[in-house]
Amino acid sequence: MSNFPESSFEKAKVFIKSKARGLERSRFQFIFENGSKESVLTELEKYQNEDGGFGHGIEPDFWLPHSSPMATWAAGQILMEIGADKNEPIVRSMVSFLATSIDSETGMWHSVLPENNDFPHAPWWHWHESVQENWSFNPGAELAAFLVHWSAEESEPAEIGWRVIANAVDHLMRKSEMDKHEINNFQALVEIMKPHQATFNSKYNYSLIEVSEQVMKLAENCVNKDVSTWTKGYQPLPLDFIDTPEHPLCERLGSLVEKNLDFYKQQMSDEGIWDISWSWGSYPEEYEIARGHWKGILAVNRYKQLKAFGYIK
Repeated sequence: MSNFPESSFEKAKVFIKSKARGLERSRFQFIFENGSKESVLTELEKYQNEDGGFGHGIEPDFWLPHSSPMATWAAGQILMEIGADKNEPIVRSMVSFLATSIDSETGMWHSVLPENNDFPHAPWWHWHESVQENWSFNPGAELAAFLVHWSAEESEPAEIGWRVIANAVDHLMRKSEMDKHEINNFQALVEIMKPHQATFNSKYNYSLIEVSEQVMKLAENCVNKDVSTWTKGYQPLPLDFIDTPEHPLCERLGSLVEKNLDFYKQQMSDEGIWDISWSWGSYPEEYEIARGHWKGILAVNRYKQLKAFGYIK
């Protein structure tokens, strides 16, 4: 990759600090400026409801204020990023929500709720009968891992997590292809389970190593390897599955990783940030607001990757 201009990062910093949401500003400060976990938690609390779940557009493409498993997943990812402790009140109440919001009949969380339809949202967040078939274990596989990670051993929430993981792993091992987002959920599950590897291996027919290998095969298969089409809408790119240069997929995907880094540089705006590659086709005013929020999220996420790859100090 050709040199990544440091001025771009400085411009992005100005954008994030002046135009991004408080949540992204606090994440940026935590990752790049020795910011505190407490400031991130303070921003996250603004999206949490009394029942412990999250809403209020934390995921900018659906504006449901009420708690949903998907919005709670978005919050959980940030809690993982900052290394939040299971004794944090925000975490304890989130665990309570997840333990009580699972569908006892299906053993899954509802990825999309009927109430989504009452608020501005992208079309893929629109609820209809049988919509769950489109989502499968996105984000349930990762939510289950959250429960194990943040619950006391052998507690009811932990046991719920282990039960969902059992079904999720059976589903995973039968698949020959999978959606990018669901793969990401399973990637996170594998990482979160590493400290619990012995327990994982004792509970299931597949070892964590076997599960990890299956996830990597699905990710490698999912990546769009035709670089010439990367500008044509929403595409699964190598760096959607890779967070550090040490990731085993780097070796498997070879020069595609470098080409993805170059692509990020080419797609960067004069402000040092990136625009989204999707649109709603409805709610034009709200979409523009969501688009602005996503620019902040993409900037933080991508500069975090660039830092991991040594392009940002």
